Amino acid sequence: MLYLHGLGHFHPENVITNGFLEELDIGSSKEWIMERVGIHTRRTVLSLDYIKTTKNADPRAAWEGSLYTNAQTGALAARMAIDRAGLTPADIGMVISGSTASDHVCPAEAATVAGALGVDVPCFDINSACSTFGMQISFLYNMKEEALPAYVLVVNPECMTKTVDYSDRKVAPLFGDGSSAAVISAVEPSAMEFESCSYKSEPSAWERVKIPRMGHFWQNGSAVQGFAIRRTTDFLRELQEEYPINSNNFKFVGHQANLGMLKTVCERCDVSEEDHWYNVADFGNTGCAGAPSVLSQKWDNLHPGLHVAIVVVGAGLTWARVMLRVNEE
Repeated sequence: MLYLHGLGHFHPENVITNGFLEELDIGSSKEWIMERVGIHTRRTVLSLDYIKTTKNADPRAAWEGSLYTNAQTGALAARMAIDRAGLTPADIGMVISGSTASDHVCPAEAATVAGALGVDVPCFDINSACSTFGMQISFLYNMKEEALPAYVLVVNPECMTKTVDYSDRKVAPLFGDGSSAAVISAVEPSAMEFESCSYKSEPSAWERVKIPRMGHFWQNGSAVQGFAIRRTTDFLRELQEEYPINSNNFKFVGHQANLGMLKTVCERCDVSEEDHWYNVADFGNTGCAGAPSVLSQKWDNLHPGLHVAIVVVGAGLTWARVMLRVNEE
């Protein structure tokens, strides 16, 4: 068994509205953005004046001028998760991190987050782009219980806007910044447990989504959109078959790529608006922090009897599914 004890999230203060993007004169109106991606606002660690002045033409300057580091945003999400678990940082015995756009090539970002928390424990990264959270949970799910400490911190700090070319109308409306964290245990039980983990990859298509070192985000948009819809639909249907849908007890959380993609999946899988949990409309695509941040924002809605189907997709190409079950205390 793999148990969930706490969830946390963090989104920076600066807001990128569709009106702001329209003012950048990148060829996208507010109406076009809503029609294409369904995102109202997104958060950024960057200064809005910096974006307006430079359109982030040189991403190296974005790293230097960011208001937060990944370690700082990761630690803020982690402190929320640890507090919700009723623990302190000293209780954490391992830190596993993953990010689509890490601050450093070396060391592992887990080390920088652990450093920000002030804990000296084993640290390493598991990075599978936007599907990282699913891979992290699957990895821990398949570990021997005796090989793990009592509590593991899984953290996903994502400051994606540092990689965005704000003259590119296809990319600029998509991304926001956010971080998530989860306190996991294979040793200490809780009412919430992960089950039915699965993951797959299609590395022959790895070039369809990429961020070159110190470069801008790039993707083959139409191909990636189709991939995301197909793979998410396939994995969600598998979970629906394993756990027959009950409108009060089955919820879906997908990769927060864009609202149109998620709604297409819901239509194909007969998931109602009430059973679809998402935050992409308000925070944009926050990479691998997207799905777990939705769960964190729904923390008070995780009631006994609930099943939450989590399906994430990412560069690589990769995709993963996890079922979270909430039991009686």
